[in-house]
Amino acid sequence: MSAAPYATPPTFPNADALDPGFLRDVSQGAARLSGEQALKLFRTAPLTTLGRYADARARNLHGDTLRTYVIDRNINYTNVCTAKCTFCAFRRSGHEADAYTLEHDEILKKIGELSAIGGTQILMQGGMNPDLPLEWYLELLSTIKRTYPHIHVHAFSPPEFIEFVNFFDPPGASIKDKIRWVMVRLKEAGLDSLPGGGGEIFAHAVRDKIGLGKCTASAWLDCMEVAHELGMFTSATMMFGHIEGVADRVHHMLSVRERQDRVLREAAQLGQPLGHYKAFISWPFQRENTPLGRLPEWGQKDLAELSMTFPGDVVANLEGTGTKADHPEFGRRLRMSGSTDYLRTQALSRLVLDNVYSIGASWVTMGPHIGQVALQYGANDMGSVMMEENVVSSAGTTYCLDEPVLCRLIRDAGFTPAQRDNVYDILRVHDSAQSPDRLVTDWSQHRAKRLHAQTADGEKAATVELTTSVAKDSNP
Repeated sequence: MSAAPYATPPTFPNADALDPGFLRDVSQGAARLSGEQALKLFRTAPLTTLGRYADARARNLHGDTLRTYVIDRNINYTNVCTAKCTFCAFRRSGHEADAYTLEHDEILKKIGELSAIGGTQILMQGGMNPDLPLEWYLELLSTIKRTYPHIHVHAFSPPEFIEFVNFFDPPGASIKDKIRWVMVRLKEAGLDSLPGGGGEIFAHAVRDKIGLGKCTASAWLDCMEVAHELGMFTSATMMFGHIEGVADRVHHMLSVRERQDRVLREAAQLGQPLGHYKAFISWPFQRENTPLGRLPEWGQKDLAELSMTFPGDVVANLEGTGTKADHPEFGRRLRMSGSTDYLRTQALSRLVLDNVYSIGASWVTMGPHIGQVALQYGANDMGSVMMEENVVSSAGTTYCLDEPVLCRLIRDAGFTPAQRDNVYDILRVHDSAQSPDRLVTDWSQHRAKRLHAQTADGEKAATVELTTSVAKDSNP
């Protein structure tokens, strides 16, 4: 008996993107948005319309009841990095006083602290440190698995793998062969899945401008394709709200959707499951302490600019082939993203990415209550209880929530909170009086706390003052 072929939703290129019947079909998985339709929808649909249909799509996939979160810990094992991304406040060259690389024992201690609070996975990423040999990573992974076999290791984004190829010079006739050689060994040592870090924006003009020394979009996508072929699940990300145009965001989503189609089609042909993208998470650029953030905003120099087309929109197209030569001010102005733009972008991602299971709310950058609103704009997952974060906090944004507050945010949004694992299987449904938020009698004890942030001197960690939107009364 042959395997059933993989079928994508049909496209209707002549349909009006704003037609309620067409949008209803999209929300039910019975029609697929084209790039042109997605672009028109973003630019012209009312915010509430985008939210309504994105929420309908999320309910079609995930039901009306549960919305999830995970208990994990971000471990940034080094801040030494060969890339010179202009949006990053985290990286160091290696000679600075605050440059660091964690010892294996320090990483194990962090994982032990996570395990003690019921955590199930680590998200481990770092700068791309040329001084760390392959054996450093293999020993680290095998030690983690031997010590904490119940902890899922979600680690090493595509830019790290591309640098692993450059650092370790593995055998292989192609870049994918070389990536596979390294990835197989890390997987055998204990790597379980890959995070989608380093996605940024795939369009070449934007990526070349903001991601100096970081892998190309095709290399990023090829790396994830290798992970999928090896049976590993991954996530995809997008960082927007800087120099890009709206068409660049849509091109980015379409690139993920196309590669997801490819692996799901191959799995159907083989009659066996392969790895694939499990989630898509997008967030706005945070400007503080970054070189990119020093650029003036569009209209800041001359208000007349606001009546003109933003340079990023002039350069951007749905094929990602625009060039900086298309506008003299491209890359010299920012168009920052606020709450409304964030919700529009997230809602659009839910409607475009019909073959990606989960859309994550970015409360870490947007704040807890916008993260809560995002559950009505296509997101089904609130991400992680934030125990440690070093990259976003380096750029001046540091939100921190514990499990009871995260559960209450989900519940107050109209859903039942549920703890999940990396593949989005439900571990615990919090529908009883013993739920973390329902056990709280004094919410003042769950306000802003100090987030652990790594420094070169581990003894001086955990000193970051938090900025949260938790009210100073009895309610979160």
